[in-house]
Amino acid sequence: MNDKTSYWLEIADYDLETAKAMLETGRYLYVGFMCHQVIEKTLKAVVSSIGKIPHIFTTSASSPNCLAYTRSSTTVRRILSIAWNH
Repeated sequence: MNDKTSYWLEIADYDLETAKAMLETGRYLYVGFMCHQVIEKTLKAVVSSIGKIPHIFTTSASSPNCLAYTRSSTTVRRILSIAWNH
């Protein structure tokens, strides 16, 4: 496992522990947010283990018809396709 993969997995594990702590205290909104972070960082670990890390998200607020979201969704589908085939 390369250093980048280890890095993303360590942070994902930390975020998962944070989500568990938030669950125990009833901070449900933050549980959802932290679980989202765990999924995102785990996907980054998978992609980094393959050696291809594409730019996933864009912050362009001026994109017409949410093209920024569409582009991100397409990239995420591509990443998942790469991960499933390895």
